[in-house]
Amino acid sequence: MNVLREKQIPRRTFLRGCGAALALPLLDVMQASGAKSVQPPKRVAFFYTPNGVAQTAWHPAETGHNFALSRTLQPLEPLRKKISLFTNLDRVKVPGTDGHAQAGACYLSTAAPDELSPAGYPLKRTIDQVIADTVGKATPFRSLELSCNSFTDNRESVYFDNISWYGHGHVARSIKDPRKVFERLFNVQEHRANGSVLDLVLADAEDLQGKLGRLDRYKLDDYMDSVRTVEQQIERITKRQVDIRDIDIEEPEKLWTTMRRDEYIQIMGDLMIIALQTDLTRVSSMMVAPERWSTPLMFEDVFVKPIDHHGWTHNQKNTGVLGDLEKLDHFHMRQFARISAKMDAIQEGEGTLLDNMMFTYGSGLSSGMLHECTNLPTVIAGSAGGLLKTNRHEQHAKGTPIANLWVSMAQIMGVKTDRLGDSTGSLKGFLA
Repeated sequence: MNVLREKQIPRRTFLRGCGAALALPLLDVMQASGAKSVQPPKRVAFFYTPNGVAQTAWHPAETGHNFALSRTLQPLEPLRKKISLFTNLDRVKVPGTDGHAQAGACYLSTAAPDELSPAGYPLKRTIDQVIADTVGKATPFRSLELSCNSFTDNRESVYFDNISWYGHGHVARSIKDPRKVFERLFNVQEHRANGSVLDLVLADAEDLQGKLGRLDRYKLDDYMDSVRTVEQQIERITKRQVDIRDIDIEEPEKLWTTMRRDEYIQIMGDLMIIALQTDLTRVSSMMVAPERWSTPLMFEDVFVKPIDHHGWTHNQKNTGVLGDLEKLDHFHMRQFARISAKMDAIQEGEGTLLDNMMFTYGSGLSSGMLHECTNLPTVIAGSAGGLLKTNRHEQHAKGTPIANLWVSMAQIMGVKTDRLGDSTGSLKGFLA
């Protein structure tokens, strides 16, 4: 007789202590004796890059199964069997309004031209929030919105720095500070913010250890280590601020402004992974930077000085600038691939967290130079529990609405819908 199965614990189990609540990943002991294995939930997340991509380096020459990756897509090679690329997907565009504001705010809604916000942009409820209406009923947080925006000059409106919207004029505002994300997820009281969440819940964790088998103890230890890693990253950034203050350099207004770009994106990715892994939420979005913002931004190990991404996109006829844009796209793809690989390293049942994901890389523009929104760059990592075909490049008919993809993803997540924005139905050939 399997004694562990007799000591079954609920899927929604938290470690608690002193104002903290830490959700657990899926453990074997959470499965009932003699019952069917608990199926990991499906999740959806979006990784948004601003200002479009350099077209030639992005698009592969081949279509179909096992296609040859383009230069920009090369970082996905270790995961190629778990990714799918889609081309010729478009979004609706309203002439006469700012192309970049539309790119960000309308990317996940593709609202019709007559569905205008007070600012003149075609705006409505975005697909992540449509999905959250259904799956958010089963999780503590209906969705999680993140933004890697380290700019302190607030020169752009809300339309340039958020891709998730509850509806007309109601933004699901993204969080920029990793510490605030961490505190939100783990419910740490403000006056204990400098303490370790793991220390607060240690007694509860030790009590749980006695109820777990060897493999589950390994899972719990690995998970606790991943949380500790995020905490340590935040602590290092905080200490760096102290070091800067000691040498009389003006202290950054907010701690995340001291991070390297790759560090900032990865720590936000780690927080998103923890939230998805522990079923705190099944819906998330992350902007790697805001649209259009022209303040120079540093990309360590890629460029020797701060760059103006938006300005560069309007100078792509210069071969040197175009080459630099390709380097920037490659950098963003490396960050996406790293986060995807971390998901793929987390075991869930017979697969991994990535296997149960639809982790979408995209942009609301194809070419930032012309503000075009046809043939949008679109990659999905994961297969939603084996429902999606992977390791393929699916080239659709020109003019296919990207909203068809959103409809298909929503249906996989259990949403009863066949229409969003300018969609014409579900996306053909999407399912395995």
